Parts: sequence; structure tokens; C-alpha cells
Amino acid sequence: MANSSAIRLDRVELSLGTGAARVHILKSISLAIGQGEAVGLVGPSGSGKSSLLMVLAGLERADSGSVHVAGEELTRLDEDALARFRGRHVGIVFQAFHLIPTMTAIENVAIPLELAGRADAFARAAAELTSVGLGHRQGHYPAQLSGGEQQRVAVARALAPEPRILVADEPTGNLDETTGKQIMDLLFAAQARRGATLVIVTHDPALARRCDRTVRLRSGQIEPDDARVDALAGASA
Repeated sequence: MANSSAIRLDRVELSLGTGAARVHILKSISLAIGQGEAVGLVGPSGSGKSSLLMVLAGLERADSGSVHVAGEELTRLDEDALARFRGRHVGIVFQAFHLIPTMTAIENVAIPLELAGRADAFARAAAELTSVGLGHRQGHYPAQLSGGEQQRVAVARALAPEPRILVADEPTGNLDETTGKQIMDLLFAAQARRGATLVIVTHDPALARRCDRTVRLRSGQIEPDDARVDALAGASA
């Protein structure tokens, strides 16, 4: 694991909703994650894990504080620039797969590559599907695939642009134990092979133990022993 930070958050605040329904989700979050590190975000439901993941992936905009990811300060980017940033640097795997039902497996994987203007989009998509064991299922639609196969397609889609950052929000939540382990084996193997940074939201203690480090959230705050505030002290001074 390298010492340089792939992700650095400093005093991040996030509230969601409007008026009386507005809820303070993240409270002065400071966190550093090293390049090539695998980190598990753990904590009870409603603790802010998924919101934190969305902020560092550029899918949710912090109200205040700084969010540095892969050398970019995300709070300074507009929506178009954020979309381009995610396309280049961040691969995302969701619990619910989020595949487009009217597109085949290879078309789903090729989408981010086509959006990035890659001339080899379908060749890359085919290679990634083969790498997750679905080379023979490229022409199948999501409804023709099992849950585990759909999540493999989602993993291939996340990996296809060769991102520096991989994030996964409860990626095994909709899968049985055996299939879930297979999916995580794929993610950890890809992370190690490519030297990517991996951040996983999980309720699974066994999965969290596979990470280099766990960061525990409670009521929108990181428990002090997990925060690596010392890694931020120099930058914040």
C-alpha cells in the first residue's frame, strides 16, 4: 500500500432534505485513504456510510469542507465536470446492480467506455466480461441472468474504464453467501491486480475483515480511532 492519499476529506458536512425534513447526515468528516488501500465503511443503519461513499465518489455534493479524490477537488467541479471525473477515475458497484434491462451484458459494460469516446469500447467490454467469468453470456439480457451474474456484469462495467478508485455499496447485499464471496473475490483480486483504491460499505463483518482497514461511522461521525486525523493534520494546519 502506498503512503500517498488517493482520497482525502477534510471537515466534510452534508445535510439532505428541505425545511423541517432536512437531516444532518455527515458531521465534520475528516478521512484519508491511501493509494491502493482497501477500506471497509461499517456502522449501524443510518450512520452515514452510503452518504459518505456517495460524496467521495462524486455522486453527492458536500455542503462544506474539501473532498480530494484522485488529485481533484470535487467541491470545485460542476455537474458536467463531475460526470467526466467519475467516468475517468471512479468505478461504482451498487447493491441493486443498476443494469439497463433493454441492453445485453456487453452493451451494459460498454456504456461508460462509449461515453468516454473509447473506440475499443466493445472489445474492452468483452475482455472484462471474460475476466469475471461471463464471456459466454455477453449477449444475454439482465432478466436472463441470475443475481450473481448480474452483479458480475456490474463489476465488469465498473472495472472496464480501468478506474483508480473502486467503490461498492453493499455489493453482496442481494446475493447468497457463496455468490457474495465470489463477487468479493473478484473485486479484491481486481483491486490488487490494478493497484486501485477500494472502498466498500458493508454490514458483513467477514467482508470488513478482508479490508486493510475499517472505518466505523456512528450518527454521521467517524469514530476517532478510525479517522486517521493525524494524516490530515499537516494539510489542515
